[in-house]
Amino acid sequence: MRFLDSFAPLAADYDGFILDLWGVIHDGVTPYPGAKDCLAALRDAGKRAVLLSNAPRPSATARAVLRAMGIGEELYSGIMTSGEATRLALANPPDDWFAKLGRRVLHIGPERDRVTLDGLDLVLVDGPTDADFIVNTGPDEMQSVALHDYEAVLQNCAALNLPMICANPDLEVIRGGERLICAGALAQRYEELGGDVRSFGKPDRAIYRPVLEMLGVPSARVLAVGDALRTDIAGATAAGLDSCWVLGGIHGEELGGDEARIRQAAAASGLAPLACIPAFRW
Repeated sequence: MRFLDSFAPLAADYDGFILDLWGVIHDGVTPYPGAKDCLAALRDAGKRAVLLSNAPRPSATARAVLRAMGIGEELYSGIMTSGEATRLALANPPDDWFAKLGRRVLHIGPERDRVTLDGLDLVLVDGPTDADFIVNTGPDEMQSVALHDYEAVLQNCAALNLPMICANPDLEVIRGGERLICAGALAQRYEELGGDVRSFGKPDRAIYRPVLEMLGVPSARVLAVGDALRTDIAGATAAGLDSCWVLGGIHGEELGGDEARIRQAAAASGLAPLACIPAFRW
């Protein structure tokens, strides 16, 4: 694993880049220093970059959020979110598991995430007893960030054997400097209760297929960049892609830039990113 101070030394070796959003480009509130300039440098070098996020909202919504942060579409080649993948699967069931779900859905998540379900042939219900299945987009940080606050509804759903779709496999995220649990933490607990869960997003290799199509670059010339070992680096590995680990995101507080601890964390996860950088900066 190469320890680099900036991203520029890696750029010449690849033609396409798959970039995580939270933890690499922004912290959920503002862009990281240098991230926008790094995107611009890749564009000016003739490189292609697709943004891949475990955000439980459609790609168009994520694009609008980026635009509001001053990151326009001219800085990247495309965007794909786990929310978009969820929406596509609900609209066109890929297998029998989805085909048998039914139409009555209990949404566990904040009101703003319901845009993922808008326009689909589904009926939103208020409680487990009325539902055929669950769409989990994660806790509403404006109301609660504690896993135990969701224990009752998860137990009730498990007792009814309701299948769950998890639209964000992340366990946690750093938002504006605060560590918050995500939909993946609820899904993990639901599985502990015996619940049946299907997840969309990294580290599932399936999410990389449409992204590679957007890039239009041979996979050997693609580098995936992310801050989370469990999702970004593991997902790239599953998809057969080289990866770069950004240390200033989800693992920043834990590892503190210590090279020995960084190597140990990667090895303990069975992962071998090609390089690591403190932040996505040129």
